[in-house]
Order: sequence, then structure tokens, then C-alpha cells
Amino acid sequence: MAGKTSRKTIRVDYLARVEGEGALEVVVRDGRVQSAALSIFEPPRFFEAFLRGRAFGEVPDITARICGICPVAYQMSSVHALERALGVTVEGPLRALRRLLYCGEWIESHTLHAYLLHAPDFLGYAGAIDMAGDHGEIVKRGLQLKKVGNEILTLVGGREIHPINVRVGGFYRVPRRRELAPLAERLKWAREAALETVRWVAGFDFPEAERDYLFVALRHPGEYPFNEGRIVSGRGLDIEAADWENHFEEIHVARSTALQARLKSGESYLVGPLARYALNADRLSPLAREAATEAGLGAVCRNPYRSIVVRAVEVLYACDEALRIIESYEEPDAPAVPVEPRAGSGCAATEAPRGLLWHRYRLAEDGSVAEARIVPPTSQNQAAIEEDLVAHIQGCLELPDEALRERCELTVRNYDPCISCATHFLKLTMDRG
Repeated sequence: MAGKTSRKTIRVDYLARVEGEGALEVVVRDGRVQSAALSIFEPPRFFEAFLRGRAFGEVPDITARICGICPVAYQMSSVHALERALGVTVEGPLRALRRLLYCGEWIESHTLHAYLLHAPDFLGYAGAIDMAGDHGEIVKRGLQLKKVGNEILTLVGGREIHPINVRVGGFYRVPRRRELAPLAERLKWAREAALETVRWVAGFDFPEAERDYLFVALRHPGEYPFNEGRIVSGRGLDIEAADWENHFEEIHVARSTALQARLKSGESYLVGPLARYALNADRLSPLAREAATEAGLGAVCRNPYRSIVVRAVEVLYACDEALRIIESYEEPDAPAVPVEPRAGSGCAATEAPRGLLWHRYRLAEDGSVAEARIVPPTSQNQAAIEEDLVAHIQGCLELPDEALRERCELTVRNYDPCISCATHFLKLTMDRG
């Protein structure tokens, strides 16, 4: 009826295949999307607060509990930041083992996302169990590939969930060469399975969508980045981790219990696989570069729906890199370098599967934590997710609300958001007044 304002609400009581809790409200007026607000309402977890007063040696085990999917990222970011505060450098075989541990996390996390959380969207299934009915062998391959990543976490980290073998200065125990040999055989199979994964996901039917993202990631002089490197962007930013707060800021949005990070200029930015690939594709192994070219990625990929392909390429790289580390591994003389408590401050950033993860710690003279700050990937990506939603929904307004809800969920899942360190949403509100 002319002059009458209509309002529609679409609710999803529970959405699996993304970790966390949140809501999405989309406002449409006169055929234009005015806003898409991704609200995170999961209760605050106060990790930064209850780290205060803890001995520095406790921090890696505590921060590992922030996420059950990517605990290594939190451990590695914390130990690197604390080692800078304590004046400690970890090199040689210990550094290589940390890189191997990160390979395990990338393999298990990316594989979980690609096979069980994201692929059903492209193949038309409600979830991985439904998909397994028609693609049983493919799902089995994904589970076996993920298991290899978990085996690395168990051997190097002490267990596959919330590893307990990581410490400031190194590890509590390091593996023997003979213990790594069976793992190398499994990784040879995993490398072939990862290559098949790239070819499989590259064949999905992707929506046409490209955005001019401001990519931000670590870049290392000679490696595809895991633990170390400078923070760079596609538009000239090139800083040490200690300078993060001079260029970025987190703001509180009233609708959300999570902070949103932006550049101090107000720009949103993107972290994660697309950003890493755009800024570091030349650091991939030859096999991974060849697979990326075969998959049609090009030098830069700006289609967020093709992020699943980039993740598969990173799994292939992680298998390749893990094999390289194992083949050249020499047992260190000790599992850790000596560390003495002292007052100091340190910052570090590492590349979690979902993107840049930044930590800062200030220590008292006895080595206890006086202050902690942790900026996870999803808080950095939240603004970009909302902008993606606005852009994508605008081109789909002719769809019924149920179909539009599904498109929104697919768009959010591109980021593999993690709202305990990322996003599920329970409710989508479409305001078409």
C-alpha cells in the first residue's frame, strides 16, 4: 500500500558452522542498503584482566584457552611478545619447531573450515553430515587431513587441544628425530591430499564479487609468515609490531561486546588468507605457487568467496613447509633457552589461520604481568565483514528474505570467524521499511 512502511524480521535460532554468537541487522530504505550491523553479544571473557598478576610462565597456557581451534596462535603471539619484554631470542631448531607447530594448526584449522564449515555452502548442503551422504570419500579425506595437523600439535605441543608443551624460551620437551619420521610419512600423504583439496575447491561455483580491500598481514624477508615479520599493507604501511598502536585503534560499538579495529585514518582493513596471499604469494613454496596458478588465483585474489581456495593453498604450503622442517631438523642441546624475570614491555604479531593476531605485555620486576592487550583477527575484520554484507546484499535485494539470509551467512562464513574469537549469528533482522 502506498505510503505504508513495511518491516520484515528474519531469525535464525541457532547457526552451526561458525564459532561464536552474534546477530545481524540489515536496514533497507527505498531500495538501498543503508547499513549492515554485525552485533556480537557473546559475554566478555576477561582474559586480559585475569592475566594481570600472573607469572610470565603461566601466560602461554592461559592464552591457549582463548580458542580451541587456534590455540597455537595465541601461545606463539604471547611467547614472542614476552620474550621481547624479557630480552630473549629463540633461534635454530627451537624456532623451527615453533614453525612446525604453527604448520599443524594451519592444517587442522583450515581443513576444518574448508571441508566441514564452508564447502557445504557451495555444494548446497545444510552441513557436513548431509554432504557426507553424497561425498563420503571427500569428507573422509578432509577428516584424515585434519588429523595430520592434530598429530603435529600432539607431538610438538603435547596435545592437540590447548597444547601444554610451549613455554617462554622454547618448549618443555622437544621431539627426537626418530619421533618425527612417522609424521613425515603421514605428511607426504597429506601433501597430496592438500593438492587434491585445492583442485576440489577451485571447482566450486563462486559468486562474482570483488572488493578493493586494504590488505594487512605480516611479511618476512624469506618465509611465508607464521611467527615473525613486519606488519605491512597493500598501500605502503611497513611497521614493527611494537608500532601497531600508533597506526591502528580499537573502538567500542554499542551494539557489540567485541571491539572493532580500524586504521587511525578510519579505514577498515582485511587480515587473513586473502591478505597473506596478496602480500606474500612470492614466499609460497614452488608446489603451492603452482597450485595457486592452476586454481586461477592470480597474483592477488579480491573475491572473498574464493578465500576457501586460498586456505586450501595455505594447507598445501603448510604440509610442504612441515616436511622441509622435519627433513632438516637437528635436535637442540636444550628444550629452552634460559629466561630470567625482569621488568619490561614487549609486542608481537603472528599469523593465526584467520589473520593477524597482536599481543602486548608489560611485566613487573618479578616477571608478573602488569598489563596485557590482545587484538584477535575477527575484531580486525568485523568492519570489513559489514562492508561486504552491504555490497553483497545490495545486489540481492530481489531475493526472498530466507534466501537472502542464506547469502548473508555464506558471506560471513567467508571469514571463518571465530566470536569467542569470532562469529555465529543467531538472528538476522531485515528492516525493509
